Amino acid sequence: MMPLTIPTLTTERLILRAPTRADFAPSAALLASARATYMGGPYDRAAAWAQFTGACASWLLEGFGSWMITDRATGAWLGETGITHPDHFPEPELGWMVAPEAEGQGIAHEAARAAQTWGLQTRGLATFVSYVDPENIRSLALARRLGARQDDSAQRPAGETPADTTVFRHGGRP
Repeated sequence: MMPLTIPTLTTERLILRAPTRADFAPSAALLASARATYMGGPYDRAAAWAQFTGACASWLLEGFGSWMITDRATGAWLGETGITHPDHFPEPELGWMVAPEAEGQGIAHEAARAAQTWGLQTRGLATFVSYVDPENIRSLALARRLGARQDDSAQRPAGETPADTTVFRHGGRP
């Protein structure tokens, strides 16, 4: 087996890097908070671990996965973004979540744009989606700002309906 290399992406203000064990604590805290409501949470520690390790394993299984978002100047953990494909998702998804202190500063946009560009141009994915809770106004706006278009004909994650999930398409048709 070849060693796994997770690329590091650098933007104007951010470094998107491979996850480490130390990243689980801030990730679990965010997943345990009310901020995770739009992602099926809040999650207890065991469920947060499953989310975290699943995103990590995606690199090995799919060749894409989650990056930790860190501040270039301070190294502070600001959140996560990436393209993952859990078993219950019909296709790969670009997702994001940022810590409360990173909200409203364009951090999610900058990080998700880097992941989106990497997925389409470097990784060569023809298309992927973002699954967004229709009540998550900020993420709906971010998906549109990324240039994704609403795709009402796309399949949703297992058990989800249009009332639960708005699908945004990045790239071309599957």
